[in-house]
Amino acid sequence: MKSVRYGVIGCGMMGQEHLRNLALIDGAEVVAIYEPNAEMRAACQALVPDVQFCDSVEAICRFSELDALVVASPNHCHADQLLTLLAQTSLPILIEKPLVTRLDQVEPIREAVAQHPAPVWVAMEYRYMPPVAQLRQHLVAGDAGPVKMLSIREHRFPFLPKVGDWNRFNANTGGTLVEKCCHFFDLMRLLLESEAVSVMASAGQDVNHLDEQYEGEIPDILDNAYVIVNFASGQRAMLELCMFAEGARYQEEISVVGPKAKVECLVPGPGRFWPAHLGEPPTPKVIVSSRAPKGPVESDVAVDPNLLEAGDHNGSTYYQHLGFFKAITEGAPVDVTVEDGLKAVVLGLAAQHSARSGQAVRLANQGYSFEPAG
Repeated sequence: MKSVRYGVIGCGMMGQEHLRNLALIDGAEVVAIYEPNAEMRAACQALVPDVQFCDSVEAICRFSELDALVVASPNHCHADQLLTLLAQTSLPILIEKPLVTRLDQVEPIREAVAQHPAPVWVAMEYRYMPPVAQLRQHLVAGDAGPVKMLSIREHRFPFLPKVGDWNRFNANTGGTLVEKCCHFFDLMRLLLESEAVSVMASAGQDVNHLDEQYEGEIPDILDNAYVIVNFASGQRAMLELCMFAEGARYQEEISVVGPKAKVECLVPGPGRFWPAHLGEPPTPKVIVSSRAPKGPVESDVAVDPNLLEAGDHNGSTYYQHLGFFKAITEGAPVDVTVEDGLKAVVLGLAAQHSARSGQAVRLANQGYSFEPAG
């Protein structure tokens, strides 16, 4: 098997999840890291004792013994860091979502990626959660018939503490409907196989972080929302987000309905947050409820305990990295393109705008921008 030497930019909570999952892939080796925070560097060294630390993005670009790069820095760093990597290297790149946090960053990224000679893969872990992947298999097989409606519910815990608490402010994250929900807008496009044409959202910050202050500023991130998305195909999708509902058994509930059946999957949150007194964490499920004959058929979707131990995303980070590894070593296709990453973010930015303005928003420029509807 070919080997791949990785450089990683940003090794906070998500960056360390990438380190743990890369360690599970034969032939993958992390040899260089850029991480400016001393506490995070120490945590990384415990995971990868022989790694070398670089003091800037430019320095990691000059590191000669690299075959690929992973970007897992804070959201507001992604666009500028990616542009630097695209200008100064010809290496394959896996970059965490969201790819950008502002609309004016979309075209510069598109133009630069178009000139890059190696794969650029956007990290959309939710695609690779085993129950989500199994739900998609049912749709591809036609078990639901032509899909008409899609509903995604995420009831979860509040935003976790991050270095410098950068994730408390829209200016850094792009807003909750970008930071958290670009995953779900990506799933909508993937499962419906169509492009969004309009978005309408209602959202608020009603519970979380209201008693916090950072240099006199109160966090402004949303903690609950409803978002309706209409697609060019006539299909429609809805997102329901609540970030103060961590007492629920399942974190994500995805439901897809066609004329033949309803197909849904139930995904628990990170096992480390499940209350010990309740015993083992819930097992993911996929449920197919056909109309003829009527009735649900439930299937448990077991996930390898080693993958659950390696991160908070139901094993998906490993499968994502396996795909990226094959794109590098075997020329396999990129599953999540820059187009996918940008369109998911633009949907999130459009939803943020709709929630602020109280008006529906129309997607424009083939989904790379938006404008008020009507």
